[in-house]
Amino acid sequence: MYVILTSKPGQFRTELVEGLRRVESADYLFFGRCKARFVIAEVVSDCRITVIDEVPPETVNHVPIKFFEKFTTVERARKALRELVHEGDADVVLVPT
Repeated sequence: MYVILTSKPGQFRTELVEGLRRVESADYLFFGRCKARFVIAEVVSDCRITVIDEVPPETVNHVPIKFFEKFTTVERARKALRELVHEGDADVVLVPT
């Protein structure tokens, strides 16, 4: 099972925790500016994902994995990510990192 973790620089970041294994990541560029970072991660055990609000006051949340959309294959996660960002519209691109 796979999940997509999202971080928006200057707003919030989602961190890998024990129980997740990073598969791949990409930056979402909108007219050349990084608007988001995505990580596709394999769920290897039940966990709580750390989401940190970067806007003061910094807040740390530990969100149960059950609240994240899950994908049965990494290819399905990639497809969902491409649909989410509408790659090909305007000047939008996913750049592997």
